[in-house]
Formats: sequence, C-alpha cells, structure tokens
Amino acid sequence: MKKIFYLFLFVGTVCFCQNSVKANLVDSMKIDVLDIFGVDTFGTMYYSTNDNTFNKKTKDTTITYTNYQLSEISTANTFNPLKINLFYRDFNSVIILDNRLAEIFKIDFNTVVPYKNVSYVSTGYDNTIWIFNQDLQQLELYDYKTNKIRLKTVPIQSEVLDLKSDYNFCYLLTKQFLYVYNYFGSLVKKFPNNNYEKMAFSKAHTVLKNNNQLSILPKNNSEIIPITHPNLLINQFLVTNETLYIYNDGILRQYQLKLE
Repeated sequence: MKKIFYLFLFVGTVCFCQNSVKANLVDSMKIDVLDIFGVDTFGTMYYSTNDNTFNKKTKDTTITYTNYQLSEISTANTFNPLKINLFYRDFNSVIILDNRLAEIFKIDFNTVVPYKNVSYVSTGYDNTIWIFNQDLQQLELYDYKTNKIRLKTVPIQSEVLDLKSDYNFCYLLTKQFLYVYNYFGSLVKKFPNNNYEKMAFSKAHTVLKNNNQLSILPKNNSEIIPITHPNLLINQFLVTNETLYIYNDGILRQYQLKLE
C-alpha cells in the first residue's frame, strides 16, 4: 500500500511540475532596432532598422540588405539561414536571401497567375513557403520555383493573427483557434485561443502572447503552460530552443526557460 501511495505521490508531483515554466534572466543588452526577427543558437541576430534595412549581426561582423523599391519589412523568417524570406505586405511581395543576404529569388504575387493576395508568409521545405491567401481564406504551401500550390487547407473561418513554421509543422494562430498542420497539410492539433495575439516559434517550443503574459506549448505536448516572468511591457519576443528573448525600450533580455 505504501508503494502505491508513493507512486501516486510521484506521478502527482511530476504532473504538477510540468504545469509551470519559469523564465530566469541570464543576460541583457542595449540594441536600437525597429524589429527583431531572430536570434540563433550561435548568437547571430537578425533585425531591421528605421531605414528598412535588414541586418545580420554576428560576433564579428554585420551585413545588410536593403530594397529601396519596397517599403517596410512586415515579417522575416530566419529558420533556414540559407533561404531567409522577407515579406513586404504593402507590396504583396517576398524576397528570398542566402546566408550572405544576397537576393536569390523575388516573388511578386501581384504578377503571379492566378493573382494571390497574401497576408502572412513563413518558411516551408525545399523551395516552398507557407502563405495565407487572404481572398480564399486558406493556408497554402507555395512552390516559388514552379509557381505551383503543392497543397492547401480548407478555408479558415476566423481572422488570422500570426503564422509560424519549420520544415515539419505549420502553426496558424486565429482569433478562435491555434491550428497545427504537418507538412502534408493535415491538421494534427487544434487549441482554443485564450486571447492570444502573437506567437514565437523554434524547433522546440511555441510561445504565445496574451497582453503582457506569455505561455508556452512545448514540442510534442498537448497543454499550453503559463510562463512565470517579470512584469514587463513586451514589445517583441522570440524563442530559440529553451531560450526566451524579450525586447522592449531598446533592451533585449535573454531568459532561460525552466520547467518547474
């Protein structure tokens, strides 16, 4: 009987521990940027400045890309550093850059046949990107080399708020739900949206923002867990594996995520 009691006690303790994640501050730095798009495991930073210049900053060097024909960069996905995609929503266009920020492909959806009104873009595998077709209200995996749609989802019946992806999964946040699709376009998970407005994503975790509260959906988990962190005004946030970055008032703070 004692063994059974301790077994239940152990299981209960484990379950309780998995219901809390704490963010411990490990570093901070001053940096004046317009938008910060990514920080990789080597500390390489990707960000834009007020002159609409995209920057890649390593420990030793900073290289830049500027497109004077297009306006402000809406989003930049740096998951694949060899094929970084910059989305210019105002011009309905995407620029693909290599790791030296040289332009390797330009997609102008205004000239694509049939025309596509795109509101969100994220990385896919091979020569593909995930796009949200605003007119058809559906998520599409678009091959920009062949101008073909490899797959598409059923129409989404709610306003889309954010889109993030890697080679295997695509996360679509709407006002009603968080949808998780695999690379075949099949819906594998669906979570109610508890007032989440934005999300950050890495290979390991998805972090969701509700006002100034952050929550985390760990990889291969079916529970969204609140993150305990200092009460900060969160302007922008990123996640890289178990590291959380919060940018506000010109300071980028780095936190280590720890399950409790």
